[in-house]
Amino acid sequence: MSKEIKFTDDTMALVQRMIKRYPEGKQKSALIPVLHLAQMEFDGWLDAPVMDYVALILNIKPIEVYEVASFYSMFNLKPVGKCLIEVCRTGPCWLLGAEDLVRHIEKKLNIKDGETTPDGMFTLKTVECLAACGTAPVIQVGETYHENMSTESVDTMLNDYKSSGERKTHFDKKHIKTQL
Repeated sequence: MSKEIKFTDDTMALVQRMIKRYPEGKQKSALIPVLHLAQMEFDGWLDAPVMDYVALILNIKPIEVYEVASFYSMFNLKPVGKCLIEVCRTGPCWLLGAEDLVRHIEKKLNIKDGETTPDGMFTLKTVECLAACGTAPVIQVGETYHENMSTESVDTMLNDYKSSGERKTHFDKKHIKTQL
């Protein structure tokens, strides 16, 4: 039996506030923030039924949701670990060692880019520009940027996240509420 896909009352109230920010018939403009909420609410990723639910709420076609969710690397289309490790793969970061950091993380966690550790703690993902070129190489975990990274600082970061055991997502509801 599958679980019911439905926002909590608190989240639905946020969604309705987002939709009301736009003129009648332009509710699709709320798609990205609503997808962030959906990803937070439904275990850190967006499967087809969740995206269909978002489409229903916004009164748009499911394909319109799929197109946006699959375009942006900030949306996960498969389950991710509690800590999503995103390593910038664009020019400045790559030139300053991001590729070596990815290989180091892969070896240390025994996973490849796009995979999750068997314990569900870490997922490794290479992403496009994280907009911190001056402090490359950069890794983002949840809302936290880790800059000027080295293999030693990666090891410390991984140990810290492993010992905390808490989920690190891009945004939390508190952050989104401040944007409304």
